[in-house]
Amino acid sequence: MASKGAGMSFSRKSYGLTSDAEKSRVTGIVHEKLLNDYLHRIFSSPDHAPTAATSRKPLNFQNLSEHLDQLLQVDSEDEESQGQVEGRLGPSTVVLDHTGGFEGLLLVDDDLLGVIGHSNFGTIRSTTCVYKGKWLYEVLISSQGLMQIGWCTINCRFNQEEGVGDTHNSYAYDGNRVRKWNVTTTNYGKAWAAGDIVSCLIDLDDGTLSFCLNGTSLGTAFENLSRGPGMAYFPAISLSFKESVAFNFGSRPLRYPLVAGYRPLQDPPRADLVRAQRLLGYFQAVLSVELDPVEGRLVEKKSSEWQPHGQPTVLLTLAHIFHRFAPLLRKVYLVESVLTSFLLGVVEAGTPTQAQAAVRQVLDLLWLFMEDYEVHDCLKQLMMSLLRLYRFSPIVPDLSLQTHYLRLTIAILRHEKSRKFLLSNVLFDVLRSAVFFHIKSPLRVEEAGLQELIPTTWWPHRSGREGKDSKEVPDETAEERLRRRAYERGCQRLKKRIEVVEELQVQILKLLLNNKDDNGGEASRYIFLTKFRKFLQENANGRGNIPLLCPPEYMVCFLHRLISALRYYWDEYKASNPRTSFSEEAYVPPQVFYNGKVDYFDQQRLGGLLSHLRKTLRDELASKANILIDPLELQAATMDDLDEDEEPSPAAAQVPRSGRRPMQALAIGGALPLPRPSWLSSPTLGRANRFLSTAAVSLMTPRRPLSTSEKVKVRTLSAEQRTREDIEGSHWNEGLLLGRPPEEPEQPLTENSLLEVLDGAVMMYNLSVHQQLGKMVGVSDDVNEYAMALRNTEDKLRRCPKRRKDILEELTKSQKVFSEKLDHLSRRLAWVHATVYSQEKMLDIYWLLRVCLRTIEHGDRTGPLFAFMPEFYLSVAINSYSALKNYFGPVHSMEELPGYEETLTRLAAILAKHFADTRIVGTDIRDSLMQALASYVCYPHSLRAVERIPEEQRIAMVRSLLAPYEQRPWAQTNWILVRLWKGCGFGYRYTRLPHLLKIKPEDANLPSLQKPCPSLLLQQHMADLLRQDPDVAPSFLNSVLNQLNWAFSEFIGMIQEIQQAVERLERNFVDTRQLKVCATCFDLSVSLLRVLEMTITLVPEIFLDWTQPTSEMLLRRLAQLLNQVLNRVTAERNLFDRVVTLWLPGLESVDHYPILVAVTGILVRLLVHGPASGTEKATSVLLADPCFQLRSIRYLLGHPEPPVPGTALPAPDRKRFSLQSYADYISVEELAQVEQMLAHLTAASAQAAAASLPTSEEDLCPICYAHPISAVFQPCGHKSCKACINQHLMNNKDCFFCKATIVSVEDWDKAANASATSSAA
Repeated sequence: MASKGAGMSFSRKSYGLTSDAEKSRVTGIVHEKLLNDYLHRIFSSPDHAPTAATSRKPLNFQNLSEHLDQLLQVDSEDEESQGQVEGRLGPSTVVLDHTGGFEGLLLVDDDLLGVIGHSNFGTIRSTTCVYKGKWLYEVLISSQGLMQIGWCTINCRFNQEEGVGDTHNSYAYDGNRVRKWNVTTTNYGKAWAAGDIVSCLIDLDDGTLSFCLNGTSLGTAFENLSRGPGMAYFPAISLSFKESVAFNFGSRPLRYPLVAGYRPLQDPPRADLVRAQRLLGYFQAVLSVELDPVEGRLVEKKSSEWQPHGQPTVLLTLAHIFHRFAPLLRKVYLVESVLTSFLLGVVEAGTPTQAQAAVRQVLDLLWLFMEDYEVHDCLKQLMMSLLRLYRFSPIVPDLSLQTHYLRLTIAILRHEKSRKFLLSNVLFDVLRSAVFFHIKSPLRVEEAGLQELIPTTWWPHRSGREGKDSKEVPDETAEERLRRRAYERGCQRLKKRIEVVEELQVQILKLLLNNKDDNGGEASRYIFLTKFRKFLQENANGRGNIPLLCPPEYMVCFLHRLISALRYYWDEYKASNPRTSFSEEAYVPPQVFYNGKVDYFDQQRLGGLLSHLRKTLRDELASKANILIDPLELQAATMDDLDEDEEPSPAAAQVPRSGRRPMQALAIGGALPLPRPSWLSSPTLGRANRFLSTAAVSLMTPRRPLSTSEKVKVRTLSAEQRTREDIEGSHWNEGLLLGRPPEEPEQPLTENSLLEVLDGAVMMYNLSVHQQLGKMVGVSDDVNEYAMALRNTEDKLRRCPKRRKDILEELTKSQKVFSEKLDHLSRRLAWVHATVYSQEKMLDIYWLLRVCLRTIEHGDRTGPLFAFMPEFYLSVAINSYSALKNYFGPVHSMEELPGYEETLTRLAAILAKHFADTRIVGTDIRDSLMQALASYVCYPHSLRAVERIPEEQRIAMVRSLLAPYEQRPWAQTNWILVRLWKGCGFGYRYTRLPHLLKIKPEDANLPSLQKPCPSLLLQQHMADLLRQDPDVAPSFLNSVLNQLNWAFSEFIGMIQEIQQAVERLERNFVDTRQLKVCATCFDLSVSLLRVLEMTITLVPEIFLDWTQPTSEMLLRRLAQLLNQVLNRVTAERNLFDRVVTLWLPGLESVDHYPILVAVTGILVRLLVHGPASGTEKATSVLLADPCFQLRSIRYLLGHPEPPVPGTALPAPDRKRFSLQSYADYISVEELAQVEQMLAHLTAASAQAAAASLPTSEEDLCPICYAHPISAVFQPCGHKSCKACINQHLMNNKDCFFCKATIVSVEDWDKAANASATSSAA
């Protein structure tokens, strides 16, 4: 077997061991004296001087085996103990008892040492117990949640509420709550974090129990343990849902040195350990000695400089060593204790180059002298050992431990054969390899040495997340400035050390993405792509399956390292291929989404299910991309959608004996039939298997160039069956880019495989990275809260009288606690900023945002094929912008990023176009787009970006916003229109409502709490559309009035129920959900009123120009609703008043001011600002409404209602509502307009009362009983007022009374009709 690592070409069988006499005379064997000296130098007797007989006995290859066996004999005390050991009962190999020693639902690893909680509080114990002596075991903490670790007896009974430590004779340590448990609980120990190691020690001679955390004793936890007959203690753990640990009872070397007198529950393989250490010594001796056959002497050499030079003597010597060493290197304990330690020593002793050469040399020899299965087991255990060492190594200031482990990992992965084996079988299949790309955050900054690295702490006074100008930064004192600069210098020192580790992690990914190592096999990159896709599938489809998920904190680090490696290879390819693009211009071409070359499993597409899109867009695929969907594929997808348990049809399942595809599946163009995937014919393949792989499809391309008229059929293949040609293509095949639409450029962007990596990076962000970025902001929020508490405490100290020493003492204690907590948090925040929120990480997320924008823009150009794009591209574009805007401040601002303004404009164009795109059918993604646009228009920078998009796109966006509200989510649409108006309406310049100013908002960065920033440009577009299109205004305003009627009616109904509940004598509680819905209905009513105010201000003729057919009807409906709102809100001691004064939690926004100023703004626009003719019409309609009450208008200015005779006068001290009380919110001019409106209505009301004539009941409209009959329906002849029939015809064409279809409506006047009848008679 050849090894490629160092250029050797020796076959193992050429140096097989034999006792034939001829072997000693083989060509190349040195003379006997030199051979004897060489072998004695290599195989010196261990630990003692050789006996005289041994020293005189010559050594050669005939007696070397016998001599080596003698050397490997171990003393009797080193032999492994067989059977039971005193003080211990149970199997010698200790594992978790998965057959009967557990309670609850738990997930146990294959080695029966790792466990994950999958129920409320599951418990499991080991298979072995102890009753005498001193024992210990280690627990590797994988998550820092609720767990109780310790010991229990077999008689302990646990359940889903009580675990280890909650019963008699069970004892536990809980590092999550920092307590110890034995029926009762007290404080004990330190808090643990993911990556810590807990040692559990029990001394049954003295009856004590103690714990260690990362090798540091936490002290004796329990004394006077019960002992005696029947009392034996099992290692045990209870853990809550999703928590995970791994036990080490002794099957691997304990991480921390043994405490004197204690022994692990499982004995180490002492005899094998001695033999392995001796054999390693012989192996090292071979590497340090070189034969000089010319001069007949031995030459001392450094291990890194050693080369075999094809000397048979050396190779035969190594063959004897590995004949005995190879079986030992398959054992976990020996690999970690012997081989890993040796290789780490090699890495630490030399430079990186020397270490890599030495490790490569060792791996060459392993592959040369060991059987393949032996090397495979050895490498697997070696990588598992390295991963455990890296994950559970303590954080030290220089991160030296992490650096050494990563350097060794890199050295191993630089060996091509080892790298390919590990990538194919270990890194993603056995290990959670993303651990290598994670840098864990220290929970205890003191142990991590951050106090020395960052001696001076500092924290910002306030944190703004909306750019530099959104918050006023207070002036710094000289002392604060010095502290801040010292803190920043410490942060830079920390960042530089972390960057060393990050660079090593990037080197690992560069090795895995190498595509030049395809000599004699598949290149590493294509193995990585297959495994990476499976990794994404497990995390996308297994969100409820905890063991398959990669923790979000690992995913964040993995993504950043992957982006660095990806961009390195992308730009490297650009350097050698000038026609391609730089990574700054990267995007994923749209054909990747529909040509089936990349597996998207069950990821939702913009247009719905993939099977549905293939059926409905077959013609578009054929015309634009020259792709035909295989009928068998469509049939299989259809049957799978209809019945997941149904057997596949014979046409889809039967495979010819030749193993070739049926002729129907051939690609047009004369291609040879290709083997069909075996899993397609499986009778058990149903939707359950879709969890593993569903839509992994591939195009069966013909083996000659396609002409423009030829089509290619799509056929499903698993991702594992793809070849390099399927990805990269060839001169007759475009690989991943097959099916290029005419809108896409012909020149390639980069290597196709890098496009798939880029697509995977975007998916990674969507899976869990964004969620984790938001979660880590909590550290910064904690700093802000404690900083505010500290400032408040210091203010109280300054104000506190000196005579109150008791208060001063308490405040001083509080000040000390807050200061210590801030010191801790500020150092931890420095770590978080360096690892998660640094400038480089921000640029990575920004690059990903721009990639998504380009991808969406290119996909949009393909027309209907845009529906094939996965939804997560739009989600990542929205979420990554949100992360850049909200999570990376105040240290880094998005405004400092290159091309910031252009990026904002491009995202604005995408949101404006696609929030109402009919090609997007998913409810969730449509809501996300709408919410993103609503948030976008709340901030000045992003609103200006919306105004910069092309005019036709702006007009199209406004047209979509003005579509009727029925049959679609309308609340966000209305919110967008309100934000475009806020700052222009009557008394509508506030950021927070006046009555809420004294209440601290939960989050001041919410879009709803931003300063008003109206858009006059978009308002003008709205006015133009309402004027120019006769169909837009009536349908839009009718829907707004309908929704206002519904929202306000619901609000009134709910506050009636709330008032009734409050007035009940018995104790009761109002449902918080009901309160929330009630407040939402109120807010919706206010926002709808503001939209009506904007419409009347911009286009008053819609209501006042009665030459338009719907104007009068709209004005009457508006007057009716305004009067209804005014009457409900302004009545003295009414329901609204009582609910407002209750100040119920959840109803804080419900108040007189917001709704009354909105109504006032509409009335002022109609009655004061309008033309004289329009004012007259509005006045007559308002006064004609039977619900109009002049006292409601007086209420606005605080004028008391004239008392009704016989009633008591109102209390003089009662505070009345008045717009005049809000001088900071309502200008003098606006108050004058309200006074003018009141005077006008007072005069008009008096005039109307004098001129009005009584109307008989039979002449009133039988629908509303408010207006006289004025219209007759044809052909049925029934009558009503014009307002009722016009409103009815907006939604229905049937008669109120007889349900006949109304053909026309004619004016009706009783007097004219009577005279016509008499003249006809």
